[in-house]
Amino acid sequence: MLMAGAMTAGAVLLGSPAGAAVGSAKTGPGVIPLPDGFRPEGITIGGGPYAYLGSLGDGSIYRADLRTGEGRIISTGPGTPSVGLKLDDRGRLFVAGRGEGARVVDARTGEILASYPLTTATPTFANDVFLTGRTAWFTDSYQPALYALPLGRGGALPDADDVVRVGLSGDWSQVPGEVVNANGITRTPDGTALLVVQSGVGALHRVDPRTGVTRLVDLGDAAPLTNGDGLLLIGRTLYVVQNRQNAIDVFTLAADGTSGVFRKRVTDPDFDVPTTVAEYNGTLYLPNARFTTTPAPDTTYAVVAVRR
Repeated sequence: MLMAGAMTAGAVLLGSPAGAAVGSAKTGPGVIPLPDGFRPEGITIGGGPYAYLGSLGDGSIYRADLRTGEGRIISTGPGTPSVGLKLDDRGRLFVAGRGEGARVVDARTGEILASYPLTTATPTFANDVFLTGRTAWFTDSYQPALYALPLGRGGALPDADDVVRVGLSGDWSQVPGEVVNANGITRTPDGTALLVVQSGVGALHRVDPRTGVTRLVDLGDAAPLTNGDGLLLIGRTLYVVQNRQNAIDVFTLAADGTSGVFRKRVTDPDFDVPTTVAEYNGTLYLPNARFTTTPAPDTTYAVVAVRR
């Protein structure tokens, strides 16, 4: 049974993102090929030079070596999509599974360690995930809610009935139907709240993790974040991927995430509807989802590397 409303104190402490990687210099190839027909969407990078990507097709997980561009499937998919994913410092991948909720995969063996329905509401679209030291947070693009998986002592995974539903309110106005609402998720620089981009209306929301009350982030004269997708926070710098715009908008945020100043737009001729972004050694890595191309078994896909 899903829990609504109040969460335990341990579940809402945000702190630093788990498994964050830092660096300063670009290395490796500028374009990393993926298997034909793979259909990537999410990407995550831990402390080493390896990116993990999920397939929208069968849900397989691919590991790419950022130094050489080589890689392999490390977990054969369950036949349902893998969307956003994040790697923790225990070698576990937390995967948003669209209509199938979420699952946790051992990045070493490919074994599925746990699965979570997240909600009984329909329609549902578990889209992205963000990790803190004590919680895995999932967005639902079709429901005005976030889902929290509170982690136990030593990172112990919760039971299915420990999932917490946090309804979104305040400035949040849900577009009904199968329209992409909540998408990318991260935290504020000071770790006191969450940030969620609402794709269909191009808005960035600051979310109180205890209550779900949201406030629009004041981005000044910046254009709407149309088709806003993956979010990446490094210090006080927020990177917002806008997939069909083939662009990343970059902001400097206030510490509490209530406002931001637009700094620049990053584009690259190799972008082909990139969906999200991860960072390693001073370089941003974005998977090309190629949503404007009809997928086929021989459709080519790649990860594009650009300087921060």
